[in-house]
Amino acid sequence: MYTFTTSRIRVGLVGTGYAAKTRAKVLHSDEIAVKAQLVAVCGHSPERTITFAQEFNCEAIATWEELVNREDIDLVIISTINREHGAIAKAALSQRKHVVVEYPLALDVAEAEEIIAFAKIQRKLLHVEHIEILGGVHQALKQHLPDIGQIFYVRYSTIKPELPAPRKWSYHHQMFGFPLMGALSRVHRLVDLFSPVLTVNCHNRFWQTDGEYYQGCICIAQLQFQSGLLGQITYAKGETLWRRERRFEVHGSKGGIIIDGEQGVLVTPGASMPMNIASRRGLFAKDTAMVLQHLLRNTPLYITPAESLYSLRVADAARRSAETGLPVAIA
Repeated sequence: MYTFTTSRIRVGLVGTGYAAKTRAKVLHSDEIAVKAQLVAVCGHSPERTITFAQEFNCEAIATWEELVNREDIDLVIISTINREHGAIAKAALSQRKHVVVEYPLALDVAEAEEIIAFAKIQRKLLHVEHIEILGGVHQALKQHLPDIGQIFYVRYSTIKPELPAPRKWSYHHQMFGFPLMGALSRVHRLVDLFSPVLTVNCHNRFWQTDGEYYQGCICIAQLQFQSGLLGQITYAKGETLWRRERRFEVHGSKGGIIIDGEQGVLVTPGASMPMNIASRRGLFAKDTAMVLQHLLRNTPLYITPAESLYSLRVADAARRSAETGLPVAIA
């Protein structure tokens, strides 16, 4: 069990976007505020950082380097652009802070491996958030997979049209990373349910604007699992896409599961049964509460860094496959 010098865990937050604001709201909730205190925040925009700090009654810090070096912070939560995750996590661990980071841990597999090893040396918590497996869709899938027999095909598609495409970090090659690494949850959902993976075959296309930003992308990966299951992931966003889709299909020898958005149906010969799928609301709160309970009471977390790392390896194999046009085997 970890020990702390104060009655509440002192938190530093890197980021001022949606995920960071959601974390801050959770930390200020009545249930969590007795366990943790948001001490400081830093972001890329000084104006937004100051506004954020005023809203959540904490100190605005100019840089993440300054934040991780503060002695009055026990836990650093990283909710900023993907490219910076690895550097911030390693720096925070070097200052003997506990770390929570939104996926991916890093955009380079070797760097992620080094950070996980370093956290063990430092004897500090390293938690990579994967709230998608806490959600109602994933839990419903786990519940009903045994009902459809031997599974042979799964398709997961998330398509998000945006016209015009926003000029922000999630549409930037280096800041976001290769699509299936930046959007690692798409890979992790399949890996958590069906791993291990044997081979990955991937193709992707970008619609460029200027410099390192793009207007849109589409990335399609085929995953061959050790069980013989064939999985297909489609991730697309931006312009030249005309219909939003978030669909998960699982086909087995005795039936199938079709989830469209938050609505699911279990299909068997001669019957079709609606599935009860819980709302996605409150998952960041659940993740935050579990982290604090782990730090204070040593209760188990729902995911390990090694599990997230395996999904990152699969996503990196997709990147290499897209670059070469050839399938890539997973060691």
